[in-house]
Amino acid sequence: MTVNATSSTAVSASTPNSPGDTLLANAIRVLSFDAVEAAKSGHPGMPMGMADIGVALWTRHYRHNPANPAWANRDRFIVSNGHGSMLHYSLLHFAGYDLPMEEIRNFRKLHSRTAGHPEVGITPGVETTTGPLGQGIANGVGMALAEWLLASEFNKPGLPIVDHRTYVFLGDGCLMEGVSHEACSLAGTLRLNKLVALYDDNNISIDGKVEGWFTEDIPKRFESYGWNVIGGVDGHSVEAVSAAIEAAKTSDRPTLICCKTVIGKGSPNRAGTAKAHGEALGAEEIKLTREALGWAHAPFEIPAEVYAGFDARARGGAQEADWNALFAQYEAQFPTEAAEFKRRIAKGLPANWSETVAAYLAACEDKKETIATRKASQNAIEAYAKVLPEFLGGSADLTGSNLTNWSTSKPVRVGQPGQHINYGVREFGMSAVMNGIALHGGYLPFGATFLTFSDYSRNAIRMAALMKQRSIFVFTHDSIGLGEDGPTHQSIEHVSSLRLIPGLDVWRPADTTESAVAWAVAVEQVNRPSTLLFSRQNLPFLSKPAGAIEGIRRGGYVLSDAPGAKAVILATGSEVGLALDAQKLLAEQGVPTRVVSIPSTSVFDRQPADYKAAVLGSGLPRVAVEAGVTDFWWKYRVEAVVGIDTFGESAPAGVLFKHFGFTPENVANTVKAAIA
Repeated sequence: MTVNATSSTAVSASTPNSPGDTLLANAIRVLSFDAVEAAKSGHPGMPMGMADIGVALWTRHYRHNPANPAWANRDRFIVSNGHGSMLHYSLLHFAGYDLPMEEIRNFRKLHSRTAGHPEVGITPGVETTTGPLGQGIANGVGMALAEWLLASEFNKPGLPIVDHRTYVFLGDGCLMEGVSHEACSLAGTLRLNKLVALYDDNNISIDGKVEGWFTEDIPKRFESYGWNVIGGVDGHSVEAVSAAIEAAKTSDRPTLICCKTVIGKGSPNRAGTAKAHGEALGAEEIKLTREALGWAHAPFEIPAEVYAGFDARARGGAQEADWNALFAQYEAQFPTEAAEFKRRIAKGLPANWSETVAAYLAACEDKKETIATRKASQNAIEAYAKVLPEFLGGSADLTGSNLTNWSTSKPVRVGQPGQHINYGVREFGMSAVMNGIALHGGYLPFGATFLTFSDYSRNAIRMAALMKQRSIFVFTHDSIGLGEDGPTHQSIEHVSSLRLIPGLDVWRPADTTESAVAWAVAVEQVNRPSTLLFSRQNLPFLSKPAGAIEGIRRGGYVLSDAPGAKAVILATGSEVGLALDAQKLLAEQGVPTRVVSIPSTSVFDRQPADYKAAVLGSGLPRVAVEAGVTDFWWKYRVEAVVGIDTFGESAPAGVLFKHFGFTPENVANTVKAAIA
């Protein structure tokens, strides 16, 4: 191998596989196409094409323990081209994970641990859920980033308790998706040298040969990011791939290994074609492929030599035992740091968390500040960061507007660890990287942009919910209240749209206290992501009844009641103050009204039926008020909604609220009409 000044490594020649390596690779091919055939559904081409690459990594480099998939210092492995899931399942099964052959036989069947695409939390050894192409490599960037920062924070001379790599398999589809550009560009800038990506360069996607729509020079693209690129690797030579991985370990940059492969390798009539990508081979082609590979065994019958060649239990157990001994030395010398490391890996809250939150909420109630909730958010971050060193904030080039930094935070730069990441204008990449950080463990990631740009992040937000990861997505400038920037920046449908994602908590607080509670609950939800939506404009402090803090935690509460109330106004965020103004106007007109603040409809909806009924009132007409689309609110059996079902306008915020009917008079008239 030779290395030149452009940080690109060329592999001059490949070595034919040994009979043993050929057997292992063919076992992956056969088990993969047998499982796909049994399911009559799946993608055999990628596992058949990347089988040799899998053998090289998993038998010679990958540090893991099948008996303990959660070992803190394991290497991370991601199949970003997740449609090739049978490659991953084959490797896990052969290596000794708790994934028996019965689960392989049940590939893509209901309630099996071998879903169509790898799913974290379902299959032991799977580090992240992949399927939406490109997100796996972005998750890998997050994992490598977390490893570097955690090592910088905890390692001591001679005691590297955090020292592992992140390996990612990816294909042409991942590199076509824009999120790969966003994340890989950042990885190169930060020189995350423990990230190694192996590119399945087979020139095929579903529509056929990619030369008609994907012709960019991938090595040059990654060199421009600042990656180390190892090109010219024969993806069907285990020795060549292994040598490339070994070379990658010596680089001071992330590495892309370009492996030239044939999709569906081994299939006489499908190899190298799009038909190998996403279709079962069929009985006749499977028969021919078995003959071509010299495979005489029946479906799902694997020779003992294959298991012996892949079995990582003894090796992995020894590697973890060595690390445990290292950690014992670390713990003896640095007991405080060791305890903190264990707490953070376990996602435990600090011992003084409850007291910290209670004290800060009391301070909010005492100060009674009228400020924008984006500023209230920053104040909460400032207060909680004192006891949460795992906070890892960031913003997509809007730090001064999103306010996600705090007084003691330092920016993350190449070679300079910190607590705040400038993600650049990379909303999707930011969100997917955050998920990787959360999956890795040790940090609580949050990142921000304007709410209208949550559309760029949406697929990663959905994946956070699907994976049950504690990523906190902060969105500011949450309505027409941002003013003159106009409809391109004014969020109309976004709040309701986010509420549609299962498993995602959406908070839209109305003042400093509600903002502080939203942050506290988001931190405490270790198995659920949260989105926190904040205003650009100042909002008044809300005087609250006794017990309101618990009501806020439950997502909705009676903020202001009236004896003999004839109607209920439901509101969130900046419209809660408007609801209170309408309540006063109605009271002057002899119409007593209850005002309910619902800072989080998703949390409120999980409450017991009797609590929700007590808050919403029984038999009273209801009117919802929110500066967004109206459709969402009808599920609360409202009589009317004061909302916006068009895009916004460009004008000062006060002018816009009046223009769109967000005035005490209009809300009061709407309530009276509902009563009538």
